[in-house]
Amino acid sequence: MTVIAPARMQDIADRHAGLIKSPFRHRFRVVLLAAGVLLYVVYCWWFFAIGQVLGSANWGIAGTYLADWVSYEVRPSVRIAPDGAMELSYPRSSPLGPDASPDWVDVERAMMMRVKPVAQAVAVPAPAQPSAASSFMAPGAATGGAEPVVSGQTEVRTEEEVVTHARIRIGSAGVIDVWPERVMVEHGGERLAVRLDQEKGVLVEGALPGWAAQKAPGEKITFSFGFSGRGDIDTDGVTVRRRFFGWANFLFDINSPFHGRPMGEVASLVLSGERIDPARSNLSLAWDNILYNAEWQHLDVWTKLLQTIVMAFVGTLFAMLAAFPLSFLAARNITRNWLSNQLSKRLFDFLRSVDMLIWALFFTRAFGPGPLAGISAIFFTDTGTLGKLYSEALENIDDKQREGVKSVGAAPAAVQRYGVLPQVLPVFASQALYFWESNTRSATIIGAVGAGGIGLKLWEAMRTNSDWENVAYMVLLILVVVFIFDGLSNRLRSRLMGRPAR
Repeated sequence: MTVIAPARMQDIADRHAGLIKSPFRHRFRVVLLAAGVLLYVVYCWWFFAIGQVLGSANWGIAGTYLADWVSYEVRPSVRIAPDGAMELSYPRSSPLGPDASPDWVDVERAMMMRVKPVAQAVAVPAPAQPSAASSFMAPGAATGGAEPVVSGQTEVRTEEEVVTHARIRIGSAGVIDVWPERVMVEHGGERLAVRLDQEKGVLVEGALPGWAAQKAPGEKITFSFGFSGRGDIDTDGVTVRRRFFGWANFLFDINSPFHGRPMGEVASLVLSGERIDPARSNLSLAWDNILYNAEWQHLDVWTKLLQTIVMAFVGTLFAMLAAFPLSFLAARNITRNWLSNQLSKRLFDFLRSVDMLIWALFFTRAFGPGPLAGISAIFFTDTGTLGKLYSEALENIDDKQREGVKSVGAAPAAVQRYGVLPQVLPVFASQALYFWESNTRSATIIGAVGAGGIGLKLWEAMRTNSDWENVAYMVLLILVVVFIFDGLSNRLRSRLMGRPAR
């Protein structure tokens, strides 16, 4: 190797400046590339109005939705009648059950004389029936029938036990006191005093704290205590939503005899306790209550998840079996027929140009909702994609191995079997495994449009806009399945390709 002296190098550079000195674009290509990327980002920011979208987004609602995934709410309501009688109630679907009495809600009761209007039927004598002749001669005259009845109103006085004061505690620093004509809310050392007037509406005494809002004087007041909960104050009552971390009634719903019991007591009943149902053991009863939990529907969710897995597997398997022979027709070095090559490749283009979701909508209309539509959508889309990948792999094989088998006089089928398949079979299997793993996720999406599986169940839970904890449960199950299948697929592909599993 010849080493050029520095003086000689400088002499060459002086005489041939264009040879030694790199062009401008080469010297500043990194700067130019960075400037181009920056300009493109600025353009996208302006074109899609990203700043405006971020500024107008309701991040409070987004935070509430995220909190709903990992928590549940108990919603006590205090209804105030026009006569001042109050009633404390909970929704029918409350996680505490129909007879809820939480320790964070205190009520004071008293007897009250209430006046209620009661409808009373009053009979009125019917007019005399006209003769047949007069009836015939006088069109429109009465022809008889039931005696007309009119309703009268009377009042009934009854003495009832009503709520006179309710105190609801939210978290460690939130208290709501409700009286028939007044509401007091305390939070974080601040106090909100409200007077309820049936004519003037909701009247604030003093200034509104930062955690309360009222659109206009006299209208409803809303207050929020962050993650702990929120509530509304109106002239006809107060509604409170207290939030608790966790998933309520995940194992046993409110109809189960195990509901509300500590886990130690449940374990004791299951293992050695006296039978709750004489017809079966406590273990069988507990397992049945878990599977048929009305709020979480574990058995139905697990069945739909298994349906999604099977749908992805069967669709991918059929696509692989269909794409395998078609790829040999599409490969120009295997089938030297222009018409066969073009027909096969155009078929692949047609199948994969239509998105899987569109195929799912088409087959849902054709076959009706169910797994068959999902399997067909996966089969059509993956046949086109796998066929293209398989044919390209065949066109890139080493012809020396095939020529070697052909040189010994082997039949055409034997040439493909021993000269082609050993080169492409690991690639074919690896790609099929990857698509199987990917279709496990895709089957969830197409299930949401009616193709069956857990996707439809997930969409139904999201449409209620209230069962977000059920959505989180199903998403978590899908993630677990995807993680398992990803690891399994990677391990199998590594073994097929002769590489150590990672």
